Amino acid sequence: MKSISIKGSERESVGKVATKAVRNAGMVPCVIYGGSQPVHFQAEAKAFKSLVYTPNAHTVAIDLGGMVYTPNAHTVAIDLGGKKFDAILQDIQFHPVSDAILHIDFFQLSNDKEIIMEVPVKITGTSPGVLLGGVLNLNQRRLKVKALPKNLPDYVEANISELQMGNKLYVTKLATNNFKLMHPDNTVVCQVKISRAAMKAAQEAAKAEKTAAKGKKK
Repeated sequence: MKSISIKGSERESVGKVATKAVRNAGMVPCVIYGGSQPVHFQAEAKAFKSLVYTPNAHTVAIDLGGMVYTPNAHTVAIDLGGKKFDAILQDIQFHPVSDAILHIDFFQLSNDKEIIMEVPVKITGTSPGVLLGGVLNLNQRRLKVKALPKNLPDYVEANISELQMGNKLYVTKLATNNFKLMHPDNTVVCQVKISRAAMKAAQEAAKAEKTAAKGKKK
């Protein structure tokens, strides 16, 4: 999985007055949880641009049951003047009017501890059903995967090359590599539905066939 680097500095004062001063200076107050004790730091707001202001927002879930959130499937390498932490974005607060970042929580990763994280679904291949006029519906835009941090995928590939009209692609048909999909076997990732045009054409063809059959009987 891709990693984004963020440089910051540790904070000595964490009260309301100090936090306000940090924001007034164009910095974002942050905390890293998951270690022996929380680590408070600050970093320039622009440092989070590639981490926060990206499409395909999705959720991350820590294996112990706590829910955390991240805008994209990235880990974060945080450098605080030589002290380095590998983490994921856990929670973020925005200003209700300006959308400026007010505060960010991170969760520290451990190389030997699995986490559950939602990653995007990437469609590959060409569906025969779509070529015949069917419509591809993506039921799951993101899927939860469980893996060690080093094995977290950027996305889960869904190959639709064998999907005929009316077929569904289940999670059991997806390839996994050093990660596990955390969904029931009957979870539908995508399906090819019959479009109105295709349905009308099929009905007209059936009607024509029926008429032809009656003509032959006569």
